[in-house]
Amino acid sequence: MRGMHLLSARCSISNNQLFRGIHLSLYAHTAAATCCRVLTVDSRDQNMAGTRRKKVFVTGIVPSVGTNLLKANGCEVDQWESDILISRQQLLQNVKGIDALFCKLTERIDKELLDMAGPQLRIIGTMSVGFEHLDLKEIKKRNIQVGYTPDVLTDATAELTVALLLATSRRLFEAVHEVKSGGWGSWQPLWMCGKGLKGTVVGVVGAGRIGQEVIKRLIPFKVAKFLYCDRNRKKEVDALGAEHTTRDSLLAESDFVVVTCASTPETQKMFNSVLFSKMKSDAVFVNTSRGNIVDQEALYDALQSGKIGAAGIDVADPEPLPTDSPLLTLKNCVVLPHIGSAVLVTRAAMSELTALNILAGLAGEVLPSALNV
Repeated sequence: MRGMHLLSARCSISNNQLFRGIHLSLYAHTAAATCCRVLTVDSRDQNMAGTRRKKVFVTGIVPSVGTNLLKANGCEVDQWESDILISRQQLLQNVKGIDALFCKLTERIDKELLDMAGPQLRIIGTMSVGFEHLDLKEIKKRNIQVGYTPDVLTDATAELTVALLLATSRRLFEAVHEVKSGGWGSWQPLWMCGKGLKGTVVGVVGAGRIGQEVIKRLIPFKVAKFLYCDRNRKKEVDALGAEHTTRDSLLAESDFVVVTCASTPETQKMFNSVLFSKMKSDAVFVNTSRGNIVDQEALYDALQSGKIGAAGIDVADPEPLPTDSPLLTLKNCVVLPHIGSAVLVTRAAMSELTALNILAGLAGEVLPSALNV
């Protein structure tokens, strides 16, 4: 990345003196203003004879800024270089003897894998904000650190959430289909009419970083009222003009229900037939959090029967969503392939932050973005 200074291209790493003197300093990341760190390695630890380079396995193709950073800092990087997801067998084979794992949401990191990796594994860096693919209890038993990538994908995901809301409510994909299929005829007053935002009530379920940024982006649309439900009332969300309320009140009152909460045991299948029955019959439901938060059979029934008006989802359970899923037969359901963070600069920042987490973990330093396990 522009502005990155690497002073350790010839560095070799020892077990006991790994990157002694590393320090992390913040600088602004180009126009995106993403926080990154500059690594400086004490020259006393460079070129130490007879020391072993730390092994890092990268589970797939990622933006090269991350792998280049690991290599420049003396790591031995092995990478699964295919667009096809790595198989479980290949994954288990490749983690043997590694010191660090650079993984994605698509790999299950459990006892079997940790046993195969060996006791020298010190740090797992996941290029994601979600961590349901990690067996945190098993990881904690082994005193393995975990780094993840929140914050850097907040803006991209908030943008996608707003785009999905608008595409669903204004029936954009239906309209494009009509153009391509010859359905665009003479102007009709009610043809392709959808639901606008002005004067409506928008409810946000889970007002964390992404939920707050969604509210900020929707304010210019002249929304009448924002509601949010979360475990606790949040001053920063109140400051945006949103009202804290119960989940049931939010569902009953909202014209748009936007789900940006975390996936936890408590939230799995939270949106079921009971909750959909509490929503307005013309409500638009948008989910950009995790697919397992929604009972997809219940969502199909709610959409098909008219219990709710429309839905836009960027996540599914399972992923990818099977092509024979009933949801894909509905005109009032927009399904995207989990592209919330699919912005080039965002994915590059995620790759870089994952590498920085790994380097800090190998060095025994505080991780730039640690997941508490």
